[in-house]
Amino acid sequence: MRFRHPDGSTVHLAYCTNVHPAETLDGVLAQLRDHCEPVRRRLGRDRLGIGLWLAKDAARSLTTDPAALRGLRTELERRGLEVVTLNGFPYEGFGAEEVKYRVYQPDWADPERLAHTSDLARLLAQLLPADVTEGTISTLPLAWRTAYDPPRAEAARTALVTLAERLDALEELTGQSIRIGLEPEPGCVVETTADAIAPLTAVDRPDRIGLCLDTCHLATSFEDPETALDGLAAAHVPVVKSQLSAALHAEHPRTPAVREALAAFDEPRFLHQTRTLTDQGLRGTDDLGPALNGAELPDAAAWRAHFHVPLHAAPAAPLTSTLDVLKDTLTRLVGGPHPLTRHLEVETYTWQALPPELRPRARPQLADGIAAELTLARDLLTDLGLKELP
Repeated sequence: MRFRHPDGSTVHLAYCTNVHPAETLDGVLAQLRDHCEPVRRRLGRDRLGIGLWLAKDAARSLTTDPAALRGLRTELERRGLEVVTLNGFPYEGFGAEEVKYRVYQPDWADPERLAHTSDLARLLAQLLPADVTEGTISTLPLAWRTAYDPPRAEAARTALVTLAERLDALEELTGQSIRIGLEPEPGCVVETTADAIAPLTAVDRPDRIGLCLDTCHLATSFEDPETALDGLAAAHVPVVKSQLSAALHAEHPRTPAVREALAAFDEPRFLHQTRTLTDQGLRGTDDLGPALNGAELPDAAAWRAHFHVPLHAAPAAPLTSTLDVLKDTLTRLVGGPHPLTRHLEVETYTWQALPPELRPRARPQLADGIAAELTLARDLLTDLGLKELP
């Protein structure tokens, strides 16, 4: 979906396909047919943006077979879909029964991460619509915080510098500008926007490598959107992309009813890092289960959990979502005289991890839910003065 900002520039809105498990190219093509095109039809649009997730094997198929890449382009066009952004965070296995810590491997100290991201950049340059010259890729925020020592930090910095050089060469060859955004996430080396400033300024390539701002992660870490964006601006760190998502919020985690409601979201596939803000600063656990089952997390103040809940459907009381944080962030990102980013992506990948009674029962219900999320995002953008384009 495209929108005209009051300054005349185009803002793109997509939804991320990592909600549909697929490790191979055949799986990706099935996604387009079974999920993405039905969402587009529900929205009544001739064209829909998707934030494509290409796992390792799918990406490799495309990089080694030009005919396969041409075939993917043809399928996108035939089904009324366009790609200006990729989700390069998960490497493989995102649809596995248990993902948890595996999603952070390989990290930026490992050569496989540089190789995969370089492949994604080359692919995106060839998948961009004919009238678009800028693409973005989100990636993990360096590494999970453990086993990250100075030698690995230096290896990660060197890898990002090498990536920036490759992106320069790619633009010279193709005329397409591809930018990478580190995505702060709770528990990682770069957990907050403030954590991102030092490693990104050390690379010193804001034209190529900046930040992907995920509004669920921002809220989970109790970051104030204005403060976060002011800090990034002061450090000259660009927001190359933003993922529109909402976290799970529990105002009174001490009460039995709240704990019972939270327990329904404690599921085995993904990590749901949980945080609370205390007088001594941010406290947290790596998952929702340890927060509920032990004394690791103080419960005198509100908890927030890294669980991407549907934008249009907040959990039932006594829980809610951090949609207000998303709204405040979006206002700052695109509500001013010029957009701070032009690529927005709805990323609710947890539909099938919701409590059983809230999960879509079949493909049509999932398509309905994704379309409803995009409708909400569209309405937020038009309320900010952006004009929806055909």
